[in-house]
Amino acid sequence: MNKTYMVLNQLLVDIFNDILLIEQNALKNSDLSDVSITEVHAIEAIGKGNERTMGEVAQDLKVTMGTLTIMVDKLVKKGYVERFRSEVDRRVVLVRLTKKGELVFKIHERFHHEMIRSIIEGLSEEEEKILINSLEKLKEFFRKKYNLIRKE
Repeated sequence: MNKTYMVLNQLLVDIFNDILLIEQNALKNSDLSDVSITEVHAIEAIGKGNERTMGEVAQDLKVTMGTLTIMVDKLVKKGYVERFRSEVDRRVVLVRLTKKGELVFKIHERFHHEMIRSIIEGLSEEEEKILINSLEKLKEFFRKKYNLIRKE
């Protein structure tokens, strides 16, 4: 293994673990300690000020409707999300954030803004392009892996 491989591997592992740990601690040390990181990502997928179908949210999170239903049930009980039927088509179930859910959304969004600001601070335009290109390659790798898993 060459040095670049080892450094990149360690960086990616550390970044992934650090993001999860920081987000978990931010929630644990707030009034929102009853929500998990997985639930925060569901809240993020539902989105502030939006009404979304359960199908749309499940697709964004890449989970089954059954998995999302269980997650939304918990979020409804905890007061972060409300579920209701569409006025246009009563068969369609919609979800939206409550005020409490919007607070989680804002905290999560602020963390992401701080992270991005910190990453691009001091980068030249060329370095930004290289970073974006590298992350797009990483995202494509994960997308291909996900699609292979889904086909199994």
